[in-house]
Amino acid sequence: MKKRNYVLMLIGLGIIIVGFVLMAGGGSGDPEVFSDKMFSFRRITLAPIVVIAGFVFEIYAIMWRPKKTEQAPKI
Repeated sequence: MKKRNYVLMLIGLGIIIVGFVLMAGGGSGDPEVFSDKMFSFRRITLAPIVVIAGFVFEIYAIMWRPKKTEQAPKI
């Protein structure tokens, strides 16, 4: 793999980490009190989409291959 592949993989890892950070929180400090903050749009919908997008980007980063320039045929 080339250096660009590794850079793209680090970007994908960053996207995945951002998705997991978006999922964090929403709990209650007191186990007797129910908090519905964990069912927010950010934690239920947005964060999983961001994580899946990060994994798709990782697949792209692994599979990406630079275009080969055409060379003149050797005689």
